[in-house]
Amino acid sequence: MTHLRSMLLGALVALGPATALAFDGPELYPGEKALYEAAAKEGMVVSFDTGPTWANWGTQFKRFKARYPEVEMAYNDLGSGATVVALEKARNRPQADTAYYFGGSAIDAAKKGVLAPFKPVNFDKLPDVYHHPEGEWFIVHQLTVAFLVNTKLVKNVPQSWADLAKPEYKNAIVYLDPRSTGQGQVLTFAANFGNGGDMENVMPGVEYLAKLHQAGNVLRVEGTTPYAKFIKGEIPIWIGYENDGLKAKYTDGMGDDIAVVLPKEATVGAPYAISLVKNGPNPNAGKLWLNYIMTEVGQTTFAEGFVRPSVPGVKLPEEVAKRLPEAPQLKPLDLIKASARKADIDSNWAKLVLGK
Repeated sequence: MTHLRSMLLGALVALGPATALAFDGPELYPGEKALYEAAAKEGMVVSFDTGPTWANWGTQFKRFKARYPEVEMAYNDLGSGATVVALEKARNRPQADTAYYFGGSAIDAAKKGVLAPFKPVNFDKLPDVYHHPEGEWFIVHQLTVAFLVNTKLVKNVPQSWADLAKPEYKNAIVYLDPRSTGQGQVLTFAANFGNGGDMENVMPGVEYLAKLHQAGNVLRVEGTTPYAKFIKGEIPIWIGYENDGLKAKYTDGMGDDIAVVLPKEATVGAPYAISLVKNGPNPNAGKLWLNYIMTEVGQTTFAEGFVRPSVPGVKLPEEVAKRLPEAPQLKPLDLIKASARKADIDSNWAKLVLGK
């Protein structure tokens, strides 16, 4: 256990002392100041798997510290699966106060009994499939399946799943293998909803992908994210995540050479969750942190990092809203049912696409 503690704490990065004064003015939610006082006595929150370059966590840290200067922030970047393993190994002497991961990993952590129930600000606004009934995990943002289109290589930008099947997109489409990647699984559900399927029947989605292959429209299937290849201009159309497209457009220089399209029939979001850790060392600071990222301020910060907030109805600044327009065709993904369908997707995709 001593080795585990030193390993985990060695991976943590502590942010230096803040210089801002304690916040004045109205509370973001009732009881915020009282919770801050309790958290200040603990003095720190330890946040597992919130790497600062992902989903705008770095900006979340800075704004949290500016508002709550007496609470230090420490974090690491373990990865979803490794985070669950770390929580389980340290269950007798937890090091983390909160844990962030892909939603499927949150379900695994809950089954292992390492999470504490907590219902943060705006918990009741989330879709039912976006939270544990008692709050052992809840979704904080989602990555939305989109068509990322290189407009230098593609004359007519497809707007729908039906469009992608047209002959003009021969040898144009790349997507990730659903058997080995989370993104591949999620995009299969997006295609499934777009072609009349639901969480009980995934065959319309698998059959649709097979149709794209049969038409010769699929250039290749990748095993890892092809972001760098896309930026280099090697991929005409990538069925990927909206946030990668927006990052390419606004941060990595593609500008008008990329179109980011949410298919008009339907799409889904890959949900990312966070939890309060059972018997964590700083429970009040953990709750303060979780509440903050679920307020409109915290949710807007995610949107500024190109990922869609989980809380419906968040009013985004005009410039941010332009990048993330309203998407009524976006469906929440039921993670428990999705997990139950994985074997169906894997076997039927291999059979229909690869002939195995």
